[in-house]
Amino acid sequence: MKIRFLLVFLGFTLLSSCDTTEINNNLINVSFAESASDKALDGRLLLMLSTNNEKEPRFQINSGLTPQLIFGVDVENMKAGDEISFDDSVFGFPYASLKDVPSGDYYVQALLHTYETFNLETGHTVKLPMDNGEGQQWNRSPGNVYNEPFKITIGKNGIQDLKISMDKVIPPIEEAEDTKWIKHIKIKSEKLSKFWGRDMYLGAHILLPKGFDEHPEAKYPLMVFQGHFPSDFGGFGTTPPDPDTKPEFSARFNVEGYNIVQQQEAYDFYKRWNEPDFPRFLIIEIQHPTPYYDDSYAVNSASQGPYGDAITYELIPHIEKEFRGMGEGWSRFLYGGSTGGWEALAVQVKYPEEYNGCFAACPDPIDFRAYCLTNIYEDKNAYYYESDHKKLEVPAHRDYLGQISSTIKDENHLELVLGTKSRSGQQWDIWEATYSPQNDEGYPERIWDKKTGDINPEVAAYWKENFDLRHILERDWDKLGDNLKGKIHIYCGDMDNYYLNNAVYLMEDFLEQTTDPYYDGEVLYGDRAEHCWNGDPELPNHITRMRYNSMYVPKIMKRIAESAPAGADLRSWRYQ
Repeated sequence: MKIRFLLVFLGFTLLSSCDTTEINNNLINVSFAESASDKALDGRLLLMLSTNNEKEPRFQINSGLTPQLIFGVDVENMKAGDEISFDDSVFGFPYASLKDVPSGDYYVQALLHTYETFNLETGHTVKLPMDNGEGQQWNRSPGNVYNEPFKITIGKNGIQDLKISMDKVIPPIEEAEDTKWIKHIKIKSEKLSKFWGRDMYLGAHILLPKGFDEHPEAKYPLMVFQGHFPSDFGGFGTTPPDPDTKPEFSARFNVEGYNIVQQQEAYDFYKRWNEPDFPRFLIIEIQHPTPYYDDSYAVNSASQGPYGDAITYELIPHIEKEFRGMGEGWSRFLYGGSTGGWEALAVQVKYPEEYNGCFAACPDPIDFRAYCLTNIYEDKNAYYYESDHKKLEVPAHRDYLGQISSTIKDENHLELVLGTKSRSGQQWDIWEATYSPQNDEGYPERIWDKKTGDINPEVAAYWKENFDLRHILERDWDKLGDNLKGKIHIYCGDMDNYYLNNAVYLMEDFLEQTTDPYYDGEVLYGDRAEHCWNGDPELPNHITRMRYNSMYVPKIMKRIAESAPAGADLRSWRYQ
């Protein structure tokens, strides 16, 4: 039967008598102009098709209910004029192949996400996208080559020998400038430079307290706001909203005029920051993008290097020295949400004496038995529920009523299009880049097959011992308990969009029921609250998410009063 089918197929091919959309006859050739680059380039070449022209296709790629089409191939040593072909064999999302694309009108765009070569301390040579000041955003990264979108029509026979020439280059990004209140620093990290085999930098935006210049005798506690790459210090504005600002609707929060709400919240925080009884702190937002993501997850890892040590032992002391921080563990506090929530808790766990408390809101999975909706230790496949006679995909994103908009398979297949070898710069790949051991090539080991979802139990075992925070706490509580007592605070909505509350439940069970000494912290849940609920039961999510910098201050002050060592400076920074 198989031989007969092959002969028939070959016969149809030779006679050119079958439907071209069924014999891999789609062909799109992409090149870049010499005006875009006179150098040979490595990277991920992306081809995008969009059915609307509201914005460029590169800004319409997502895994939700409004995805546009994208296909990707790796390229090496691509020179101006070289043509790279996209045919039906190239993997894409949400259609796996060009032959599956429906007939119709589309706007087409190509983009080359450029890679650089790194000679790692481990002896591996890897090719990865260097952050260029944008926070690892492939569609905005300076130096990436692309073309202006143009309209095409796909007929019943597919696309026949379409040519695209990329002649545009994304320009550099201007760095933020210092103001009276906000300062910016960037330092070369010796630890990271050694690992990556080239100069690597860490940065931060520092919000100074009122009276910083007028009180040179004062030294200050430090609040470290963990999270994604910040272009500048956010949520702080010295002027009220412009009355002529045009209101903009937020689809995420279903709020009209959310841009004005944001401006008002920033101004309100500025006023609170200047109130006579507001404690004087340094607040920092860290810039620590890696070649894998917009931030490092603030821990040491096999594929990204010693970011935890670099931040805690290089960046933090540098900031405290330059801006008169206390420079002692009792005076440092960690907080953040989502990625920043995981980082706050992970850094507190891995550096228990260097920080005096973490406030972890809606943290990324902190127990890998609930890696969102996957138990990586017991499940065999991450994409489908186990069943003998049914194939049901595992959800990845919901709203507060449980309506699903994407699945784990969707999100991972999109990432596979954006980049092989954990190089997509997206969520599942950065977890892999952070938690996995290196493979023989120097890239992260896959926790599961990216196409099929089959889980690798050996990689899961490595994750458990090194980055499963609940497991680490339970395993090492006899060593960590005394240093972590009173320091762990976790907040999560019980309808978190990414099911992150499931792991929090498991962590709470351990903390509340088995810790000896008792952890003496708190775990709170927001009723029907989505991502990223951070502990306020009275106000809606879209407001409280902008109040991180002030809402934990009373708890921090209580912690300082209870835990500061004898002789600690509790006065110089309490001026009015």
